[in-house]
This record gives sequence, structure tokens and C-alpha cells, in this order.
Amino acid sequence: MKKLSKPNILARSLQTLFADYLHLRGMSSHTIHSYRDCFTLLLRFIAAKKRLGVEKLDIEDLSANYIIAFLQMLEDDRHNSVTTRNVRLAAIHLFFRYLAGEYPKYLEHCQKILAIPFKRACSRLVEYLEYDEIQSVLASVNRTTKDGERDYALLVTMFNTGARVQEILDLKVCDMQLIKPYHVRLLGKGRKERLCPLWSQTADLLQQMLNKRNNVLPNEHIFLNHRGQPLTRFGVRYLFAKYCKIARKNKPTLVSKRLHPHSMRHSTAVHLLKSGVDIVTISHWLGHASINTTNRYASIDLDMKREAISKIELTANSRVKASWHSDASILKWLESL
Repeated sequence: MKKLSKPNILARSLQTLFADYLHLRGMSSHTIHSYRDCFTLLLRFIAAKKRLGVEKLDIEDLSANYIIAFLQMLEDDRHNSVTTRNVRLAAIHLFFRYLAGEYPKYLEHCQKILAIPFKRACSRLVEYLEYDEIQSVLASVNRTTKDGERDYALLVTMFNTGARVQEILDLKVCDMQLIKPYHVRLLGKGRKERLCPLWSQTADLLQQMLNKRNNVLPNEHIFLNHRGQPLTRFGVRYLFAKYCKIARKNKPTLVSKRLHPHSMRHSTAVHLLKSGVDIVTISHWLGHASINTTNRYASIDLDMKREAISKIELTANSRVKASWHSDASILKWLESL
């Protein structure tokens, strides 16, 4: 009988990383899955380059040069964005920081990899839908079918809550209160829970959808596919693209926009801002860790920019006449600009 080889340091380290360390740090299942996908791609890439089996790789094979080549492959071959590239690098950095603490003899090797810098990403324009555009997207759903009823409720809930796609997909029956006061309990990044109010129309749509199911259990997911399994992010992306494509026929303004499911979250933030809701409330509504993230929405809405410009717009030949008799009159004049 052939003697089995013992696990090497790379194998043992990856095993303890995923079995113990990430759970001890309280990482969410989504983060752990992201790290898993990163190392699956990395190990296969290096094994192919070195013409070895994945099971034969060890720490020395994961050199800085190979990791830099892997990151470049993500951009060139897989067409990943710089943001995705940086997420993969963050996972690699975490592993080698962990490795340096467990095996000091590899400290220099780890330092070389930890020195690989993150790439600066270009700041893209935040795309969102105007209210009439959202109405067009919703109107494109055929609500006479079971799938159409689900899709309509899904899109309305996304706009109502401004939740991240995964937060919506993780929703279970027990997370909703469909009697007054209507609300849902969302589990966001960092396992932070928040309550989000629902419009009565949204609550009615969700209740009607659930009423047509048989034996609905409290731990059952809200949005299911044809097989009775929870919808995936890819499924939501497909459905959103499908209805946006139909809506473009009646709403040409949608043609030039790069839209994706997260655009609904941006739309919620902008419409709350337009409605006069303060930034702090919007930040809590969306589950932002920092209010600085919410502040960016104050600068992207064209209508708000036009309104601000109209308040200070002066013609070239206009002369401002001011009679300042007190501090109050100065402030009143400034406010009139």
C-alpha cells in the first residue's frame, strides 16, 4: 500500500485559516466564501504555471512574483475590476499576516508579499434611476404570472429598503413584520442588524406573494427560484437587466446608464435626500458604517445642483445692492444669494 504524504505547511495553514481563524475573527459566511474563491483561483493559477498538482504546492511556491502575475491575470484575462483585484489581494494579505505569526521562519517571505500594494481605482460616476425611470422598470414586469409577481415584489422591496442585494436575498419570513408598523430586519456588513420601515404597498405585495405558497415556515427565504431554492445574486442581476432592457423602449434615458442591482440602492438614497430626509437618517436607513459614505449622494443629483446654482446665479451686468444695518441683515442678504 502506498504511504500517504503528510500535509505540508501550506495545507495545514489554509485548513486552520478557514476552519478556525476566520471564524474566531467573526467573519461573515460571505467573506469566508470570497476568501475561498480567491485561494481556489490562486492555487490553480500557480499550479498551472509550475506544472504541478495543487496538492504538491507549498509556501515557497506562493512567491511575490507569482502573486503579482495572478493579480494581473485577474484584470487581463478575467476582466476583473481594480476593486475586485484589491479584494483578492486583501484576502492574500490576511493569509500571509496569519502565516507570519504562526511560522516566524517565513517572516521575510511574508513581508515580500505584504509589500505588494493595492492599486488605486478610478472613481466612477454613481448611476441611479430617476423616479419615472423606476416606474418604467416596474411597469415592464408582467405581474399576471407567478414569477412576475415575485419579480415585482423583489424590485419594490429593493427600492423601498435600499438594501444590498445579498441583504434582500437573506431575508426570511421571520425577519418581516407585515402588520403595522411594517418593517423588515436586515443583516448588513459586519453582521450589523438594522430595522427598515416598509411602505404599506410593499407589505401588501409581500403578503400576497406569501399567501400563495403552501406551508410557509418562519425560516423560509422570501424570494425563491423555480426549484424552491433562494434566489442568487446572479439571478437578481439577470432579472434586473431583463426589465431594464424592456423599459428602455419607453424610457430612452435608461440607454446611456450603466445600471446594475446596486443602482436601486443608490436610487433609494437619492430619493430620500430629495424628499428632505437628513443625511444621518439616510445613513442608518442604508446601514452605512460611516456617514462619509452617505455624503457622496449629496453631490450626485443634478436637480439639486441646478437648484443650488439658481440660488447664486448672477448676470454679468447685475449689481448687488445691499444695505447692511445689522448682523441680521447681512445674514439675510447672504441667504438670498
